[in-house]
Amino acid sequence: MQHEKVRDILIAIGQQVCEKVHHSLVHQSIEELSAVHEETAEDTIYQIDRDVESIILPALSRHAAELRGIILIAEGIGDQETVVLPEAMPAEATAIRILIDPIDGTRGIMYDKRSAFFLAGAAPNHGPQTSLLDTEVAVMVELPTSRSVLSDTFWAIKGQGAHGFTRNLETQVEKKRPITPTKSSTILGGFAQISRFFPPGKDILAQIEEKLIATLLPEPPENRAIIFEDQYISTGGQLYEMLVGHDRFVADLRASLYRRLKSEGHWIGLICHPYDVSAHLIGMEAGLTITAADGSPLNPPLDTTHPVDWIAYGNPTIRAQVEPVLQQLLRDYHLTTKE
Repeated sequence: MQHEKVRDILIAIGQQVCEKVHHSLVHQSIEELSAVHEETAEDTIYQIDRDVESIILPALSRHAAELRGIILIAEGIGDQETVVLPEAMPAEATAIRILIDPIDGTRGIMYDKRSAFFLAGAAPNHGPQTSLLDTEVAVMVELPTSRSVLSDTFWAIKGQGAHGFTRNLETQVEKKRPITPTKSSTILGGFAQISRFFPPGKDILAQIEEKLIATLLPEPPENRAIIFEDQYISTGGQLYEMLVGHDRFVADLRASLYRRLKSEGHWIGLICHPYDVSAHLIGMEAGLTITAADGSPLNPPLDTTHPVDWIAYGNPTIRAQVEPVLQQLLRDYHLTTKE
């Protein structure tokens, strides 16, 4: 794989998406941006999602031949789960699989509430079994609200660390953006949370979080907020908060929760998919620990439908404190198949 070339292409696409979204926020109404374009098996595709398709496909098509063929796997792009570029090339002959979430955090950004993110990961094509741990290049580009002219871009090439810069959307000036995961040895006094932004089962996740905190901090000081939480409805946003040291721990366990609820005859809600964690390599290269629900390496297939749980720890010390307690609670609440 031409790692630097792939990185530069994905950054350029992310920046074009950023500019398109920012322009739309300034010049279109919330009603226009939040209009439903279609319902898919993975998620609802809004007009703001569809608007960026005209950027991604042409950009990748221009470079597909020189990259020796691309299989694009993306939410809301094209009529099928995968798109082969150049179109005449057999899928098995392509060199690269690229997993993209054009706008991760659509609901937050289309109401101009909070930054969303363009997320992308590229892996050598090992056929349908290609998975997240095969990713060798990852990029994430912040899509800020209309009130901000600053956009952060983070990227990683496997084995070369994580890097970032901030771009001013008005002047195009770029400035280095440090990536600094927390060095704290405890979650006490910091942001740490289990994601529970969509029903059903929010009560179950809250109970797990309460017991986790009570076990880790059995005698908390009175009249103090011992833990803060941030229910950022964007997986990319959650990863961003971990990368810059704002958050110390986050767990998204909706897939396991809904598997339990479905077995009990209840309805299930929206879950995380592989494209939501397509920039996972950046976190790993930055020194975060990111696992599946059972503590094993996070390694879903590169598709748009596989259910994904993920847990991120800001550093090894926090993982050593939190993980044993959390794993026991997941067993107690029947959210894991590992006994």
